[in-house]
Amino acid sequence: MKSISSDSYAVHFNENAFKALNKHLKGADYSKIFILVDENTHNLCLPQFMAEIEGDYVYEIIEIEAGEIHKNLETCTQVWEAMSELDADRKSLMINLGGGVITDMGGFIASCFKRGIHFINVPTTLLSMVDASVGGKTGIDLGAIKNQIGVINQPQMVLVVSQFLNTLEERQLQSGFAEMLKHGLIKEKKYWEELKLLSNFDTMDEFIYHSVQIKNEVVLQDPTEQNIRKILNFGHTLGHAIESYFLESSSHETLLHGEAIAVGMIMEAFLSKELTGLSEKELEDIKTTFLKRYKKVAFTEEDIQAILGLMKFDKKNSHGNINFVLLESIGNPVIDIKIPNDLYIKAFDYYKD
Repeated sequence: MKSISSDSYAVHFNENAFKALNKHLKGADYSKIFILVDENTHNLCLPQFMAEIEGDYVYEIIEIEAGEIHKNLETCTQVWEAMSELDADRKSLMINLGGGVITDMGGFIASCFKRGIHFINVPTTLLSMVDASVGGKTGIDLGAIKNQIGVINQPQMVLVVSQFLNTLEERQLQSGFAEMLKHGLIKEKKYWEELKLLSNFDTMDEFIYHSVQIKNEVVLQDPTEQNIRKILNFGHTLGHAIESYFLESSSHETLLHGEAIAVGMIMEAFLSKELTGLSEKELEDIKTTFLKRYKKVAFTEEDIQAILGLMKFDKKNSHGNINFVLLESIGNPVIDIKIPNDLYIKAFDYYKD
């Protein structure tokens, strides 16, 4: 499977991934290699990863606790302190072996340590393979507000090895699949139609590859998200607020990223019908597709008001305005749409009904 070249690095797949890594390590002369894992990837992925490394290098394994709740500055500080104690220097390398939390946070940790060391991302979840693999976004959460602190900084390479998906539960696979469905909605109706028919996750390589291609094409046009890259946030303005609210709520089960974004995409599709011309037929298609795959989420009036309050922290906002990505039709998004206040409640009502 041919590698995909981004701005300053490449995404390597399966049989080419470890060949590219070993070639890079052989020529780079790193003083020490730090591998960031959580307890899951330490047990399930690290042995397999290390078995593919050729050559004699100095390694240090740093393990953090799994979960979005630990994607914060406190965890970063603990990792920086560990790196300092283990004599990390500016010629060290950080390899981030894990899902989106590990790759987002690991990239941020590497970008800040001694004003920046090299890092390589090895995404091990479907979500991180099709989302975090491209674009150079690194960062952490501020309290429950997602990705408020971070920088855009590119890795040396990304390795997408689909056999790591064998370590995941069905719920995690479905979470990543929501982002793939989003790629169809914002860029390619034919891809949306193909994904709708997918009944299992046994043969995902070609779909993962195509999702990475779609995201890469968008990012290359707008690396710092000044314009067209914003389309990748369809479903995320409401979805991130929902995810943040459920993350900090003691009375609700935490939602995975894709589960929250699926809700957000249904609601933002409704807003698209109201404001940007999405047809009733395509709206119902979007709603039906997501509700077949994702458990319906219950919202009280109190929940809704709290979620709407969190939207002011969305990173696309400017000058006090909440900016949405909506759809004119499937495959045709529009950016920077402002929503009349009365439509927010109608969007929740549409989802609930």
